[in-house]
Amino acid sequence: MVVTLIFLSVLIGGMVIGMPIAHALVLTGVALMWHLDFFDTQLLAQNLQAGFDNFPLLAVPFFILAGELMNAGGLSRRIIALAQAFVGHIRGGLGYVAIGAAVLLASMSGSAIADTAALATILLPMMRDQKYPDSYSSGLLASGGIIAPIIPPSMPFVIYGVTTNTSISKLFLSGVVPGLIMGVFLIGAWWKIAAKYDLRSGERVAWGARMKALAKSFWAMMMPVIILGGLKGGVFTPTEAAVVAAVYALFVSMVVYREMSWYKLYEVFLAAAKTTAVVMFLCGAATVTAYMITLADLPNMLADSFSGLLGQPMLFMAVMMIFLLVVGTAMDLTPTILIFGPVCAPLAAKAGIDPVYFGFMFIYVGCIGLITPPVGTVQNVVAGVGRLRMEVVIKGTTPFLLAYVFLAALLVVFPQIVTVPLKWMH
Repeated sequence: MVVTLIFLSVLIGGMVIGMPIAHALVLTGVALMWHLDFFDTQLLAQNLQAGFDNFPLLAVPFFILAGELMNAGGLSRRIIALAQAFVGHIRGGLGYVAIGAAVLLASMSGSAIADTAALATILLPMMRDQKYPDSYSSGLLASGGIIAPIIPPSMPFVIYGVTTNTSISKLFLSGVVPGLIMGVFLIGAWWKIAAKYDLRSGERVAWGARMKALAKSFWAMMMPVIILGGLKGGVFTPTEAAVVAAVYALFVSMVVYREMSWYKLYEVFLAAAKTTAVVMFLCGAATVTAYMITLADLPNMLADSFSGLLGQPMLFMAVMMIFLLVVGTAMDLTPTILIFGPVCAPLAAKAGIDPVYFGFMFIYVGCIGLITPPVGTVQNVVAGVGRLRMEVVIKGTTPFLLAYVFLAALLVVFPQIVTVPLKWMH
């Protein structure tokens, strides 16, 4: 109990006073060291460095770079144009364009923020031109953006796999079918909104123009084919897949589409380096805390406390998902993984829950937290791009958020939705 109180009070206290999460994590590790009479600056430095000195984590900077290259090199724009050519004429067509583009972009980039920014920058002005309500337009774009961490390649799956020693390849494959189902749920929610407000549609595009859009997007569409095909065929590991994605995006941007100048390439590398530094420092800081949590035997203490739930896997999953959703409303996805992944994964194993299924659910519920106030990281992105008040975005996100929560309940009751396709694909 004392260890748990120290862990929570120092971590939450640091965040409340405005301390960066990485600094709060290091301070939490130091506090636990003092309590356990184990303080050693050399050990602190070693664990901090060990947190990012990890081969699988090489996937993180390359996936970040691939996402930056996609947006700057014209790949994202061509994917959106392809979706618009095929479904833009339907009532509320731009909403379906957003959903289709979100699913396609998710199969190329593992970043919810990058995908949401690309979708909002291009589609939000077009939705305004057709008199779509700002609230539901922004809410749909935010909700579509969080499909990115679910469909591979996924940066959160990489971080979770490294943090909890779970197969990253299996985590990748576990997200394919549920990610597509997320798109279906968004379609259902948007269909009701489009019918209620009788949203205008664009003009029907001739098949010749559709084929032209398909041809222009061919090189962009090949990226998920190469990544998923290589992973399933055992051609490369998830880390190597990240390198392949980055190199491929660079080649297409500079040689095929020729939209990447050398100066723009410098800006892309700089942006990717800054994001990578933030993520890696978080990984190192979380390793310090995770080491002390393990040393204090906190997972086993919590297992004893939750012993009544460990024999009821479905109830345990429901409690865990509610807990993670509450955490996700106040914290970004990466810190949630780094802080609670090492604590929750052993508990799930003791409850007899498949580690890959639990890992998928952990990330899925964490993604829902990205569109849940008060923090709502992805909502903030849309609000910033569209210059909207947060309350407008929150209102518009609500119907899609409810659809995702309902899907979460289905995934808890029927884990086969995740596990059966995974066995087939693996």
